Amino acid sequence: MRTVGRILLGLLAVLLLVVVGAGIYVYLSIDNSFPQTQGEIHLTGLNGPVDVYRDAAGVPHIFASSEYDLFFAQGFVHAQDRFWQMDFQRHVGAGRLSEMLGSNTIDTDIFLRTVGWERVSRLELDLLDDESAATLQAYADGVNAYLADRQGTQISLEYLFLGLLNPGYEPAPWEPLNTLTWAKAMAWDLRDNMDDEIKRSILLASLPAERIAELYPAYPEEQPLILPEYELDESAVIAELQSQPGLPQGLQPLLSKVLRDLNTVDGWLGGDPEAELGSNSWVVSGELSASGAPLFANDPHLSTGIPSLWYQVGLHCQPAGPDCQYENIGVSFVGAPGVVIGHNAQIAWGLTNVGADVMDLYVIRVNPDNPDQYEMNGQWVDMQVVTEQIQIGSSETMDLKVRITEFGPIISGAFGDLEDFHETSGLNLPQDYAIALRWTALEPGRTFQSILKINRAQDFDEFRQAARDFVAPSQNLLYADIDGNIGYQLPGHIPVRTMSDGRYPVPGWTSDFAWQGYIPFDYLPYALNPEAGYIVAANNAIVGPDYPFHIADIWDYGYRAKRIEDLILAAPGPIDSDYYQGMLKDSANLGALEIIPSLAGLDFADQRSAQLRDTLLAWNGDQHRDSSEALLFNYFWRQLLTDIFHDELPEDYWPGGSSPSFVTVKNLLADPANPWWDDVTTAAKETSTDILTAAFETAVADISAAHGNDPAGWAWGSEHTMTFEHEVMSSFPLIDSLFNRGPFAVHGGSSIVNANNWSAANDSFAVTSLPSKRSIFDLSNWDNSLQIHTTGQSGHANAPHYIDMAQPWADVLFNPLYWERTTIEAAAPDHLRLLP
Repeated sequence: MRTVGRILLGLLAVLLLVVVGAGIYVYLSIDNSFPQTQGEIHLTGLNGPVDVYRDAAGVPHIFASSEYDLFFAQGFVHAQDRFWQMDFQRHVGAGRLSEMLGSNTIDTDIFLRTVGWERVSRLELDLLDDESAATLQAYADGVNAYLADRQGTQISLEYLFLGLLNPGYEPAPWEPLNTLTWAKAMAWDLRDNMDDEIKRSILLASLPAERIAELYPAYPEEQPLILPEYELDESAVIAELQSQPGLPQGLQPLLSKVLRDLNTVDGWLGGDPEAELGSNSWVVSGELSASGAPLFANDPHLSTGIPSLWYQVGLHCQPAGPDCQYENIGVSFVGAPGVVIGHNAQIAWGLTNVGADVMDLYVIRVNPDNPDQYEMNGQWVDMQVVTEQIQIGSSETMDLKVRITEFGPIISGAFGDLEDFHETSGLNLPQDYAIALRWTALEPGRTFQSILKINRAQDFDEFRQAARDFVAPSQNLLYADIDGNIGYQLPGHIPVRTMSDGRYPVPGWTSDFAWQGYIPFDYLPYALNPEAGYIVAANNAIVGPDYPFHIADIWDYGYRAKRIEDLILAAPGPIDSDYYQGMLKDSANLGALEIIPSLAGLDFADQRSAQLRDTLLAWNGDQHRDSSEALLFNYFWRQLLTDIFHDELPEDYWPGGSSPSFVTVKNLLADPANPWWDDVTTAAKETSTDILTAAFETAVADISAAHGNDPAGWAWGSEHTMTFEHEVMSSFPLIDSLFNRGPFAVHGGSSIVNANNWSAANDSFAVTSLPSKRSIFDLSNWDNSLQIHTTGQSGHANAPHYIDMAQPWADVLFNPLYWERTTIEAAAPDHLRLLP
């Protein structure tokens, strides 16, 4: 026994030494990848000297004498700070995660390679003009110059742990193709209608179409439009769209599989599949501003994660002229040259998502004797068959057969019988079927080229011309220039349909449901200097019902847009940057203020509930993180949605509590006996009064159990928090603590200007999507502009700029957005000179 004891003690000692040694090795490796930010670096491929000034937030301001050197340097500094993120993102975009992470991600790769982001991106390379292609190559050369003499932890700490999963992995050189594939991933992240198309179809198995429609209400007439005065210059008439709700129950298991695949992909993109993605952007003209020049604000609401999706950068040709045209500052995507949102010397621009209906699912009838054929107008036609090879780790491979129809790739990965299809739809019964996806982003376009043109645009005409190439994702493009103009343009390929409204999958064995082209660019809504003197784009409806083309059937329902518009109109005087900062911090919940009056007059079982109800009735709706009323309301709101919907909706379809939920419940409150109020799990027939009373009493009990009986001890920010999690390393216990940061208490909530969104379908009030950056562009003096994003410039754990923006971001504070070279140099603690 003593011998066994000694062996066990020896093994424990060895294990302890291994753990301690590993800890020491990790500790010593942490700063291996921290970039050089001072002195000089000589780089092969560079043509001339480049100055890189980094300000106190670690933001690089790059000055170069040629466009090649400018984008070479941008690629270099992106790789310095964020190469792991770039490497991971290109593997996601290309459907090559298994090459990096091994066999656990094969199913994700199968789906992504089937959809074919990389296949389409290869075609897009051939569409680029020479200037855009040269920019991509210069950027790639800069990335590869950084990688040339580095490996493993010299690049980033993550590669130390990746070696445990995949010991043979080494990052490949960067290629222009990698930039375009990640652009497809971003378009996917901003898709809107396909998930709802699937959910509607699955719900048809248990609910009539009219009750499903109540979950997707029409845009309220009283809410603001982006362009309320817009009218087409020419008549454009199309056939009235027809809904196609009659789908077979036999499709639902297949659609459920597709939805699971979508959710898995969303997870690898760093977000919650149910998170509310959107953005705010607004601009006022000089007539309303204190400076007499336009004032511009933008904050995109995107997925959470660390490092930030955005990387702030300044790009400066010295001197700027015909041979070197770029003078830009703003935010970029790592992995891509240029600035996505920002300004140049003449104009500023911002983006918010449209949510355009640009995806359709087609039910494909497959030849039972030949799975490579499908029916079209009564004939069997050949599919395009592509073989994709998936690399798994360092040695294993597998072949994937992808079938592509005229409506797009088959994404269901299975065939089955369309049982009862003829009875439910009135169409002939297909014997075997699959689901194909048509999406505008799977058709080659020039969106990247469009962004570079916007970077160079000098006036509204050039801005609109650049927008013609902006294919996907469709964005609300806001504009302002130093000459005092403000404007708006909707770009993108938005399908024209004549036989469906895009709400449900449609038959793919006939050309009747094919798209009839796209809305012509000249018919897409735009405006220059509207009479109101301001433009607000917060994912709300763009135009009214008289617009003859179908853009979308689901919008954000206008609460953020209404609040922004109200604040502009209620400004106590000319609007300045300080007022804009307050607007971006604004946490008023207009949706809550519509729901709370329903509590008046209810009879509660105890006096305390009545007193707390009265407190809510007097509340102004401000969801400050210190607010007790905000915590109480959201406990009630989550419980109310639970009591109304959970008895009839599957868990994956529980409402998240954002703007669609507010409008749906507001409509139901006007109909106290609506079937949604009845709890089908009880023998009684509940009405709105029963459900409202029970929900509030349950909320009071739950909040008291969690936080005590004294409301003075309640605070919204005690539960409404943001934890930034690493996209890969957060999956590993112990290791995750090296990379994750938080929690941070935050203001705001869903359908609020300060849109730190949460989901009522979850067990917590944790943030699921957020204002990923906030910008204020002052066109009277660019040096007065402000900006911040969520975490920090660096992707290196424990680096000085890894998490230094997070607390100021949570507090809704800002960093200066320096523009003039003299200002930049004076404020820069670091100066790096890149030399040939």
